[in-house]
Amino acid sequence: MPIREALPEDAAGIATVHVLSWRAAYRDLLPGPYLDSLDVEERTATWRARLTAPERSAVLVETGPDERVRAFSCFRAWPDEEFDRRTTAELAALYALPEVWGTGVGRALLAASAEALVATGFRTAALWVFAGNARGRRFYEAAGWRADGEAVREETGGRMLEELRYRRHLFS
Repeated sequence: MPIREALPEDAAGIATVHVLSWRAAYRDLLPGPYLDSLDVEERTATWRARLTAPERSAVLVETGPDERVRAFSCFRAWPDEEFDRRTTAELAALYALPEVWGTGVGRALLAASAEALVATGFRTAALWVFAGNARGRRFYEAAGWRADGEAVREETGGRMLEELRYRRHLFS
């Protein structure tokens, strides 16, 4: 599975994955009208800006045989002072097109993300996952991530949802 660093010209593909994966993964968690309102063009502009920013997060993409973006991940140093930003990273996003769920694309991208984090000098990583996202939680747990007991409640799409923080040591 070809996995590489994202380029600005990948913005539309990343935005498409972002919107379609949210609509499928969160249909039981978020209101339908909110999910339907997610706009690929708007997200394309956001991703293009992120991919061209001088101080940007790292973004990896997985492309299929047709070079179309099928999955992406985004990671950076942990955003606040709770953890040492030099050694702890945040996996801020990992999404795949619903049509490739269960095919190993997500696992390969998660493994490549962990390798890239280690190569950058990070020793641990953390991420946030909706408590009600059973599929996502199983995916991360199968890869060795564990809830660390931290939870937050935030409004998304007009609904209050609990997010759980998962962490993983990047070295076995």
